[in-house]
Amino acid sequence: MVTAAQLPGWLRELYPFEPRRFDTGHGVMSYLDEGQGGQGDEAVVMVHGNPTWSFYYRNLVLALRGQMRCIVPDHIGCGLSDKPQDFDYTLPNHIRNLTALLESLQLKRIHLIVHDWGGPIGLGTVLPQSEKLGRVVILNTAAFADTVVPWRIRLCRAPLVGELLVRGFNGFAGPATWMAATEPMSREVKDGFLFPYDSWANRIATHRFVQDIPSGRGTASDLALAEIESALPALREKPVLIAWGGQDFCFNRHYYERWRQLLPAAAASYLAGAGHYLLEDRAAECTELVRCHLLG
Repeated sequence: MVTAAQLPGWLRELYPFEPRRFDTGHGVMSYLDEGQGGQGDEAVVMVHGNPTWSFYYRNLVLALRGQMRCIVPDHIGCGLSDKPQDFDYTLPNHIRNLTALLESLQLKRIHLIVHDWGGPIGLGTVLPQSEKLGRVVILNTAAFADTVVPWRIRLCRAPLVGELLVRGFNGFAGPATWMAATEPMSREVKDGFLFPYDSWANRIATHRFVQDIPSGRGTASDLALAEIESALPALREKPVLIAWGGQDFCFNRHYYERWRQLLPAAAASYLAGAGHYLLEDRAAECTELVRCHLLG
């Protein structure tokens, strides 16, 4: 795990937090526990995807921590967490790690924000204990099986070539800094997204996440996703906000419409000009949408 003291000054200005540590048994998970002095049994849990890390939620944490406790983990292999080379980077194990972390925090009320892979990981963690689940925010993600996989993603899954591209040339996290956003990022923000993924070894989870995209072949992750999908109707009883970047080449409008069909009563905001990293493209607008939903 990388500590706050090991972060360069420019990154600490963007990410002014003191990460905590949780030993999963497979490596140390870095996570933020901000707001209310880190106390209280109610919190908003923000779950990132691939190839981001808790840095993606930095502006939300800064906006909310004066009013809510914010828990923001880095999955094993991501962000400032350990990056073991022999860990089984699959959906069930990411769910186990997050479940263990939240159990250790003894939360009685969990509000949830999910993005990208954070959808199945976060919902797969909290839906089995849905009595604890409060308000939910869904940001450009899926938690159901689908066959729409862009060719750029399929290329990164190709045997040998995919691993060389993703781990050798940073051909997933690197391009994401401009393909996943419609507004140009500053150099410092780009470097912040890429900071944890600076070597072949440190990009292992970036590649494993791509490999683990459910394929309908009966893998452990396929089975886990099917179980999550079967539990999604429970969200109809919860206050849900769907905020969506309309220029997402991966989680496109097709996925947004599936969520709207699944959760017809949910509040929804379709941000036509924003990309996959909608919290970057529409930072102020999204922050206010989320703040109003969580505190409403």
